[in-house]
Amino acid sequence: MNKNRLAAACAATCAVAALAPGLAHATDGYFQPGYSVRSSGMGGVGIALAQDALASAANPAGMALVGNRFDAGVTLFHPDREARINGATFSGNDQSNFVIPEVGYNRMLNPDMSVGISLYGNGGMNSGYSSILASHTGLLNGAGVDLQQMFISPSFAWRVTPGNTIGIALDLVHQTFRANGLNNFAGYSANPASLQDPGHDSSNGVGVRLGWIGQIAPGVSVGATFQPKIHMSSFSKYSGLFAEHGSFDIPANYGVGVAWKATPAWTLAADVERILYSGVPAIGNTSTDFGQTLLGAPNGPGFGWRDVTVVKLGAAWAWNDKLTLRAGWNHTDNPVTSKDVFFNTIAPGVVQEHATLGFTYALTPSMDLSGDYVHAFKNSVTGALAPPPAGPGGSETLSMTQDSVGLSIGYKF
Repeated sequence: MNKNRLAAACAATCAVAALAPGLAHATDGYFQPGYSVRSSGMGGVGIALAQDALASAANPAGMALVGNRFDAGVTLFHPDREARINGATFSGNDQSNFVIPEVGYNRMLNPDMSVGISLYGNGGMNSGYSSILASHTGLLNGAGVDLQQMFISPSFAWRVTPGNTIGIALDLVHQTFRANGLNNFAGYSANPASLQDPGHDSSNGVGVRLGWIGQIAPGVSVGATFQPKIHMSSFSKYSGLFAEHGSFDIPANYGVGVAWKATPAWTLAADVERILYSGVPAIGNTSTDFGQTLLGAPNGPGFGWRDVTVVKLGAAWAWNDKLTLRAGWNHTDNPVTSKDVFFNTIAPGVVQEHATLGFTYALTPSMDLSGDYVHAFKNSVTGALAPPPAGPGGSETLSMTQDSVGLSIGYKF
């Protein structure tokens, strides 16, 4: 890559990075279904199928298989969140549209080794109820949260034999959080001031992702990846909300995948991923102790999210030498249980089913345009409602659906 092209790539990286504060929603719990436009168009697969310079987000071993590339894209998310409390419906859509950027750069050191860097939104959660005071739940008008997580991941990958590739990515993580409208619950907190709209707070951490891809038969590859829990600095402004005095780590996750080049035109792939939400007290601790154990305490209440298994299926069809079409399906367990519905009014990550479409069109021999569309089908969870301080009793139903579209430009050099 000459100096002009490298400068252009760096400028694009910085420009997309500047968009990072816009990301705010995802649907495999709060993780993204896929980590690049090409991957998302195939249901989010990527553990055994590397398609671009964002491959390290799913499996860093894939970076040695994509060649010299630069990819940059943006995805627009449009979620619809709703809480039906004792027969009355409250919209959680104070903000309706969110932007998630993606940038990847990969350089082959030799035919078998690569170094690269990927910048992407891991996911997030946003809600905002401009009018919810009439629910008599203690939530004030404007109640909601805004969680955003951005990963910058330098990577190294090595094809150790013709059929086996390994990789490692260093995950540099920055996350921000804000909560509003929780003032009435200050009496149930170990640090009441942290619930009285303290504004945005930030947190940082460093982790790793490991990966392997192996070719087990002509045209058939399998892959495996593992990311241990990433320990993040605490949200000090929310030490009276999140268990362990404001701790909010990134859950451990791991997965396996398979990809099959069935014909010269058809590629099929599948991933199974496990996300261990229960290993993070702020996320996994049950909320049923609310009122007995203080918010923010060492074993304080959390959102009660369960560990989830995500199944991703995808297909790509090369229509001709310029156009490739993609489709996929993504299914995730629902992390939110009926007993924790009230606590999740501000974090309604209840979506389970996603249908995806995508394409790539070669603009020139070295440049291509990719797009995707993801529809998350509406899902609901109902549970008993008896939260303090009002304690009205009755029931609540959380519902969510979501649509997203993405575009990216890829450049091979």
